[in-house]
Amino acid sequence: MAERAGGTYRGSCHCGRVRFEIDTGFPELTTCDCSICRRRNALMVKVHESSFRLLTSPDELIEYRFHTKTARHFFCRTCGIYPFHRKRVTPDFLGINVFCLENFDPAGIPVRATVGAGMP
Repeated sequence: MAERAGGTYRGSCHCGRVRFEIDTGFPELTTCDCSICRRRNALMVKVHESSFRLLTSPDELIEYRFHTKTARHFFCRTCGIYPFHRKRVTPDFLGINVFCLENFDPAGIPVRATVGAGMP
């Protein structure tokens, strides 16, 4: 399946207190088998930090780190939804939860399973 045409997509948590925009063509989506990703069951797209814009105050977010304390997982302070995280191996990229994007249908985009549980 070919990459979608690039564009700007808006996203938010459930209550709307965390809002953001990304620029991407969705070359692929990823899942992860680490302990936190298995539990939140997110489907993610990887975007460079220059293609991400937080539209609300960072004070609306709660940050969670575990294991090596490198990856930074963000959640809405009010509703608890996970909209994105800063990646461990490539910290200048974010993993965006595509289920938080407005009017987005992931059908037809290739999904790659990543191995997080086996990372040292």
